[in-house]
Amino acid sequence: MTELFEQAVKTASTLPAEMQDEIARMILAYANDDDPLMELTPEEEADLLEAQAEMERGEFATDAEVQAVFSKYRL
Repeated sequence: MTELFEQAVKTASTLPAEMQDEIARMILAYANDDDPLMELTPEEEADLLEAQAEMERGEFATDAEVQAVFSKYRL
């Protein structure tokens, strides 16, 4: 294990369990683990397919729409 990876694991180990699991899922996905880490519900899959179709059609949020979302959720 490299020093950087060791440092990342040490830092991640101080986070709440939920965040540690999310980091573990990302590492496993990046390492091409064969086990599916997440299964989409039929609704989530439909949303994803619609989002991909919107991207293919060039339908993106305007700068004003993006700014409105950032303003709404900014702390």
